[in-house]
Amino acid sequence: MARLDKKELGIRSEELGIRSEKLIFSSPPFSKELAQELLNNYSSPLYVYNGDRLGETIEQITKAVSYPRTQFRFASVTNGNIALLKIFCSFGWGLHANTPGDIYLGLQAGFDPSEIVYSGSNLNRAEMLQVLNWGITTLNFDSLPQLQLCCEVLPKGREKNIRLGLRLNLPEITGDSRIGVRPEEFGDAIALTAEFGLKLSGLHFYRGTGTNATTAFTQVIDTVIATAQQLPDWEYLDFGGGFGYPYHHNKAAFDWEIFGAELTERITHLGRKIDLVIEPGRSAIAGCATLLAQVVSVKWQGEKQIVGVDTTVANLSVPSVHGGYREIVTWKQADNPHSLFTTDICGNTTYSRDYLGKDCQLPALEIGDIVAILDVGAYGYAMSSHFLHRPKPAEVLLENGTYRLIRKREDYSVLLTNQLITNIQQPL
Repeated sequence: MARLDKKELGIRSEELGIRSEKLIFSSPPFSKELAQELLNNYSSPLYVYNGDRLGETIEQITKAVSYPRTQFRFASVTNGNIALLKIFCSFGWGLHANTPGDIYLGLQAGFDPSEIVYSGSNLNRAEMLQVLNWGITTLNFDSLPQLQLCCEVLPKGREKNIRLGLRLNLPEITGDSRIGVRPEEFGDAIALTAEFGLKLSGLHFYRGTGTNATTAFTQVIDTVIATAQQLPDWEYLDFGGGFGYPYHHNKAAFDWEIFGAELTERITHLGRKIDLVIEPGRSAIAGCATLLAQVVSVKWQGEKQIVGVDTTVANLSVPSVHGGYREIVTWKQADNPHSLFTTDICGNTTYSRDYLGKDCQLPALEIGDIVAILDVGAYGYAMSSHFLHRPKPAEVLLENGTYRLIRKREDYSVLLTNQLITNIQQPL
């Protein structure tokens, strides 16, 4: 663990976690000296997380929802690093799990099973039994067959502490979505659970991936609550899921204060005690991370600068998840913001779509310069792959004036993991 000088972390001055439309950021996230030190120690490319910034964002989101029966559950589908999950745990958040793998990582990070909410799709029988055997007590299901499977394999004696809910599919809100159960199916779901001596007590509302418009959530609060009241044993409302993050820093950002105030006001006046579950993922963790890379090639096509770097799109999430944009900055840009050129940042493969950034405004770069790809905390490492047979980068955490390695860099041996190299053939 290395200790950092405060100046090395103080370059970015924007409000952490919740951004204003008026602010545009072009400064690197920390000093050039720190960036070089990290790359000297851990090589390039490198994911760098700012744990202090993450903590600030968690606090801001938490304070925005004043309803006293609120439970925050981090959507770990966006990032499953144990060191980062422990930060959420330390702030009193639980975990939202889409898959058994999310649950497994959460348990390893120290979350109690009662603090983990499962809201997923299409588990087979063995997976459903595994989830229940891990002790998960709140489960929201995508279909009646999944609800029935859970009831069938639920271990004896678990009936009293289990909370079962449905993921809501409401076409007038969610559009043409494959996810969820429609209100006209509620009667069958209630009858199904009753057959097993269980109650259907929860409703889970998922607005859609990466929604930045605050009104997309606030204008449907009354409809979602009215739908939940169709459940006679309604005890909890799981209200998303899907909160966005402004990758374009001058665009609209989700307003947690407005959302929190309106949701609190509506639930408070229901006249019944309802538990509220909120599942931020991308909105909580996206802004705390940077992917560092080094320039390995520079060429010019007319007035356009073509910069090759030692990372690839395989280390960023697919465009359908983040819209195909990340802000890319350099320390040269911070020193000389007036001499900028239209620049494409290209990955270290011959894949024709290996662009990490197109038409960026950057200064003339040289081999060895460092670039910082911002806002990669969500769906960065989590969606990285071995596409084109590149090992994955390391991950480093900056926290409390120090830094430490939280995931080792892979080497080429990982490409052989679980492969069986043998000439022995088995008879058919």
